[in-house]
Amino acid sequence: MQNKTFSLLRSWLPIILMALGLVSAPAVLAASAPLKKVLFFSKCSNYEHAVVKRVNGQPSWVEQVLKEQGPRHGIEFVFSKDGSLFTPEYVAQFDAFWFYTSGDLTAPGKDGNPPMTPAGKAAFLEAIQNGKGFVGTHSAADTFHTGETVNTNTSQARTWRYALNGEKADPYIRMLGGELIVHGTQQIAESRVVDPGFPGFAYQGKSFQWMEEWYSLTDFSPDLHVLLVVETGSMRDPNAGPNWPPPGGYIPYHRPPYPSTWAHNYGKGRVFFTAIGHREDTWTNPLFHEMIFGGLAWAVHNAEAVITPNLMQVTPGAYQLPPVSSPVGGLPPTPN
Repeated sequence: MQNKTFSLLRSWLPIILMALGLVSAPAVLAASAPLKKVLFFSKCSNYEHAVVKRVNGQPSWVEQVLKEQGPRHGIEFVFSKDGSLFTPEYVAQFDAFWFYTSGDLTAPGKDGNPPMTPAGKAAFLEAIQNGKGFVGTHSAADTFHTGETVNTNTSQARTWRYALNGEKADPYIRMLGGELIVHGTQQIAESRVVDPGFPGFAYQGKSFQWMEEWYSLTDFSPDLHVLLVVETGSMRDPNAGPNWPPPGGYIPYHRPPYPSTWAHNYGKGRVFFTAIGHREDTWTNPLFHEMIFGGLAWAVHNAEAVITPNLMQVTPGAYQLPPVSSPVGGLPPTPN
């Protein structure tokens, strides 16, 4: 009960502090400045997460959240799943791009939405190199996998992803700073906060525990400024029964602690990524709003931060990969 009470209080902490006048809402800070224009792009050539799926033509869960929150943070969002729009002229109108995507976006894939052309992909990456911002959430790391196409069979153990391709990785992966290998069952895990001074991280505490679908990641760019670390030693449930978690559910996390959220530069552009964002309740969490809009504020130059590379200092075992395992999907049963 104490843990639940603490979690509830903590989730409302930013709102309480703003109400008391102890911290300024981003909307107040941004009110006098022109809105920054951000493209939220959610085409999914592979798996389409429920939170970005449009049903009967209605905006997705995430689109609804961002449409409501954007003006408060000085952001005007444009929402699209149409990759064919990506041209030098189209991307030039935006201050930043926010991807919640999956798969090879130059192919129609599973959602059937118009794909990017190779030239459109190149124009998008060049725009970031030349100074546009980028934010990626969750399956943005499941996008443009090195060496994969929409015809790649990812229903088997993805042995080819257990690699460090470095500069040979897909240019998108080098821009993003890392790549998904696989994930296990959704579970509560501890995240260590590395840099509370980064925009949006001041009220996260030294660490926090959330229920999420935690991505096990690889091929980290050496220049990352790590913001959150998955404490893999926390990924156990002492109250679990003998049949929970399902076999293989924890194998992706049999590795040292590794980054889940970071910032770095790609040429002149600012890139912020978090692997968090699978669940609907994540997108209604005020602390997640603080974090994600803090990262966006930095990406569009509404906020500043020192992003000294720290990958090897805070996650020295980041390049040690877990044992190969088959994909594990779905929620675990509720423990007795």
